[in-house]
Amino acid sequence: MLRKFFFFILPVAILLVACVPSSVNTPQPQAATGIVQPTIVQTQPTPIVLTDGLGRQVKLAAPARRVVSLAPSNTEILFAMGAGSQVVGRDELSDYPAQVPGIPSVGGSMGNFSTEAIVALKPDLVLAAEINTPELVKTLEGLGLTVYYLSNPTTLDGMYANLEAVAKLTGHVDETSTLVQSLKARVAAVDTKLIGVSEKPAVFYELDATDASKPFTAGPRTFIDLLIQRAGGTNVASTLKDQYPQVSLEELVVLNPDIIILSDSAYGETPEKVAARPGWGTLAAVKNGRVYPFDYHLLSIPGPRLVDGLEQLAKLLHPDLFK
Repeated sequence: MLRKFFFFILPVAILLVACVPSSVNTPQPQAATGIVQPTIVQTQPTPIVLTDGLGRQVKLAAPARRVVSLAPSNTEILFAMGAGSQVVGRDELSDYPAQVPGIPSVGGSMGNFSTEAIVALKPDLVLAAEINTPELVKTLEGLGLTVYYLSNPTTLDGMYANLEAVAKLTGHVDETSTLVQSLKARVAAVDTKLIGVSEKPAVFYELDATDASKPFTAGPRTFIDLLIQRAGGTNVASTLKDQYPQVSLEELVVLNPDIIILSDSAYGETPEKVAARPGWGTLAAVKNGRVYPFDYHLLSIPGPRLVDGLEQLAKLLHPDLFK
């Protein structure tokens, strides 16, 4: 009975199809079985168009599947959002997370990249950062590569925006949304614990003591300065003119920090060495044993681990609140 029904409506269906404009997709019946086969419409992926840190409009036909990262911050961002398997090349300074050293290096020490190695990897996206020069970007573009330049963020919100931009370029929007929400929640937890804190210890953040009589530090308009303040401290170098000034012992005696943080501990600086420096024993931080080694990666690489750095700073500055 069912077979007869299909044979009955078939002539009617043919007449109706003849009246439909040719631009409309209409299911086509099979006379032998009576099963209607839908027309499969293939849709093209929506192109990705973003403006990068150099003000350039960068276009991708689809999310990148082969990415070369030219900066440690970019590499950490890519892995944090789940795009690590798409990284086919990295700068030689990228070393986090643990699997990164196994990815082919394209150079980058002292800014010297191998353009031949980059081209040979056949990337559909090269992710540059502010440590890369605009001239390098132009050179790579001239070789037919798509390059996106990611500016250093100046706020945590700027860091989140960088994550979201890379997520669009690599097809990890949903995962990155979850990541950003988690990072914001952790920052909010630090902020909540610091509500009402009135005493903000004076902090000297040592970057490089190659010249121990006049070490480099982080001054105003730096992420380190921002996060020291966010962690409930006062950066003693925030009133200086330069972003990364050298500070003499005479200046330090006047500034008299409560806490000294050694981001150069990876290069052999220790609290004991600081105490042994001529004249440093007069500083409050040295007298009170508040000189601390610190992992410089957490504040010097503008990626998701900045939140780790904020949490660790807050624990150093206000241990009673972060037990």
